[in-house]
Amino acid sequence: MLETIISKYLLNALLLSVVSIFYSFLKNKLGEDRASTIKEAILAAMLWAEEELGIGNGSQKWDIAWKKLIEILADKNIKLRKSEEKVVETMMKANVGKINKQTYDILSKRKLLKDKGPSQQSLLTK
Repeated sequence: MLETIISKYLLNALLLSVVSIFYSFLKNKLGEDRASTIKEAILAAMLWAEEELGIGNGSQKWDIAWKKLIEILADKNIKLRKSEEKVVETMMKANVGKINKQTYDILSKRKLLKDKGPSQQSLLTK
């Protein structure tokens, strides 16, 4: 049990450091604005795919998120080079935990509001 918890936090820390390293690589190589735009587009595409497909649908969700990412970047006149694609894919994988946390936190809050009566809902939303 303790090993599982420690390994989970260790994995999260490693993923966070990977994202930081790749983000700094993008920032240094491509410039701050382009890197920030790509980072924001990754989160937007992943959240969009999560909203479209819901829980599960792993590989299908990845495909849809990737297509949406390319679409978002094209709207901003950004085309990923072949050398950047692998870095962006890694950043997407590293953000899975963040996306899941946001999604499941929202779902649990909705469930809590649904389970509470109407009089208690107003207390929770204040």
